[in-house]
Order: sequence, then C-alpha cells, then structure tokens
Amino acid sequence: MLIKGALVVDPAQDLEAPMDLLIDDGKIAKLSPAGTIPGEGRRVIEAQGLVLTPGLIDMHVHLREPGEEYKETIEYGARAAVKGGFTAVACMPNTKPVNDNASVTRFILEQAAAAHLARVYPVAAISMGSLGEQLSEYGEQKEAGAVAVSDDGRPVLSSMLMRRALEYARTFGLPVISHAEDLELRGQGVMHEGRVSLELGLQGIPAAVEEVMIFRDLTLAGLTGCRLHIAHVSTAGSVDLIRRAKAAGLPVTAETAPHYFSLTDEAVYGYDTNAKVNPPLRTAADQAAIKAGLKDGSLDAIASDHAPHTSLEKDLEFQAAAFGLIGLETSLALSLKLVHDGVLTLAQLVTKMSRNPARLLGVAGGTLAVGAPADLTLIDLTREWTVDAKSFASKSRNCPFNGWTLKGKTVMTIVGGKVVSSEQ
Repeated sequence: MLIKGALVVDPAQDLEAPMDLLIDDGKIAKLSPAGTIPGEGRRVIEAQGLVLTPGLIDMHVHLREPGEEYKETIEYGARAAVKGGFTAVACMPNTKPVNDNASVTRFILEQAAAAHLARVYPVAAISMGSLGEQLSEYGEQKEAGAVAVSDDGRPVLSSMLMRRALEYARTFGLPVISHAEDLELRGQGVMHEGRVSLELGLQGIPAAVEEVMIFRDLTLAGLTGCRLHIAHVSTAGSVDLIRRAKAAGLPVTAETAPHYFSLTDEAVYGYDTNAKVNPPLRTAADQAAIKAGLKDGSLDAIASDHAPHTSLEKDLEFQAAAFGLIGLETSLALSLKLVHDGVLTLAQLVTKMSRNPARLLGVAGGTLAVGAPADLTLIDLTREWTVDAKSFASKSRNCPFNGWTLKGKTVMTIVGGKVVSSEQ
C-alpha cells in the first residue's frame, strides 16, 4: 500500500512535510518526499491535502467487558476507536469482575484479537477487586500482557497501600496510574462545587478532592522513585502541583481529557446528565489552566476517559445518574480545536495523542519511522461535521457534544497495514 502526498507529521522524527509512505508486510517500509515512490503494482491512496500521523493512542478508556456488555464490548469499543482515529487503546480494570488477575487480562486480549480492529492494552488493577486492601499480582499481570496498574474508578485511599503499590510496580517497570480523589471529602457531591452548583441546588465536589490526593501521590512518587501517571486532571491547582513536581525532578506524568478543555460546569445547566463526569467539569479558570498545562508540557497526554453508559444509568435525576461520557469518536476533533485556536501546534497535539501515550505505556507506535508497525491515522483538518451520537459505533450514547459542529475528522485508520476504518 502506498499513501501519496499527505502532510506527514511525526514529532518523533521532527518531521512535518508532504511525503509518500510505503507499507509492506504490516510495517512502514519507506518514507520519501512526495512524488518519489512509484505507485505501479500497489494499492495507492491519494492523500494530498490530508494529514498523516502515527496511529493515535488513547491511554484511558473503559470497554466494560467482561461484565457490562450491555453498555459496551471490546469489539464495539474498538470500532468506536478506529472510527475516531485511534489505532490503540488502554482499557481500565473496573470491569466485572475487576481485572485483578491474569485470566481477565488474557480474556481482554483474546476478545481484542478476535475483533481485528484497534490494538487493546489492558491495565491491571492495583488492588484485588480494586478494594484498596491487598495488592494484585503485578508480575503475573505483566506477563499476561498488562501495561500499567490502576484502580481507576476508585482511589487508593490507604497511603501505605499506595506506597507499596508504587514500590511493587517499580520492580516490574510498570507505571502506576492514579485516580486522585478523596472520597470522604467528596461526600455525596455530584458536580463541581461553585456558583453553578449553588444555583442548581446540587451538592458540590470541591477542587481539593482531586488536589489533596495528587499531592499525596506526588509525595509517594518522590519517596519510592516509581513512575506515577495522574489520570483525568481537571483543576488549575492540580496542574500547578504537577508542574512543580516535574520541575523538582519527580517521575510524574499526567493526562487530561477533551471535556476538561471543551466544557465548563455551566454545561450542567438544565441538569444534563451527559455532563455528569468524574472528576466533574470545572470552571473557566480551570479550563484555561488545563490549556496552559498542555501548552507548557505539564500535561503529557490527552485521553478520552471513554465511559459508556446506557439510558438505564443516565436517564435519571441528576443526583442518581452515573458519572461518565463517551469520547472516542469526538476526542480528535475536540482536541484539534486547540490547534485551530493556536493553543498547540499540530506536532504538539500528535505528541500528546500518539507519541507520549506510546512512550508512557511502553508500547509500540507513536512514530512513522521505517520498520515501525504500520499504525496510521489519516486526517482531514478542514472537514466540518455535526456530532450525531445515534450514528456512533459505540453501543452507548451518553455524549454531551451531540449536535455540535466540529472541524477535523479522521478519514482513514490503518492498523498493522490493514485499513480498519475509512471514510474516503
């Protein structure tokens, strides 16, 4: 297969130029200036005017299988991923049963292989049942295919257990992904604590719920020397803590999600349960701080935190509805707005959605270097489209961006040299 004339953006090679790219045997065989590779005898994709990047990697999704297949399955989640331009995803362990043993990790990998779509990288639980009482077997999980450990969906409340988790994970070279939340301080909160929660009469979740746990985990990372990754950063204070920790040389990285730079807590007006997420949508000041953190590198990655729920969990009064939104099919376009608005360059965005996730998880990808797997995303930066959740590949429809007009869309996703999604 030959992709001709696309603007190739590969920060790993400091490359941003019109190029021809040749794929052979599932790998990148040649990369040359546009018009220099002959197309005879090859499948040719004319890609002038499009952008070709290393395959996007979403390092934080919930695929619900095993246990809640009525919300999502690995196959449907992988379909949503490739439609959104993602060649790989890392799935969190809060399944039923929790992914706290090698048999669940192997099951996830078998289901992903059967789907023949996106690559799926399981994240194992920090603790058995994610109950925060006893560590799971990290060595066994890594051998089965886990790429990180996390109790995402629940915080590790015990500081001693979190210390032991960091020490144990360091032994196996696994990053620890922190869900930073003080449950006691959160109480029964359902949205950000501030003016909007007061106006709506809803119990609030202060920014300190996230920030006090990030401070604890940063301190423990300094104590243990283990790689710590902070998930779904949502507040200005959190960004500042991470920025300071990096300046001090701590082994910390962090991600945010598109909804934290695309929405504020005002999206909850009307009691829209699709805007109920955890951590909650914050203020305009927090939103500005998230953008600044992405720009200066304090935040290393953008991940969707794709969290499917059906109407059974969402069509309820706000207090009773589940937290979470789906994001695999809107993540790229929402993130491209940062490029259109001049917050990030295109190369910086590709770094945060491909190169850095590959590096942080220790998986293949994130580059278009010769010999690398032919995992590619072809993007039309100028295509405008209207979000229609009913047309999504995901099983669920809990999307707060329904009806929005977005600019920028994936037109082709290639995994291992095979076209797995195309709108050409």
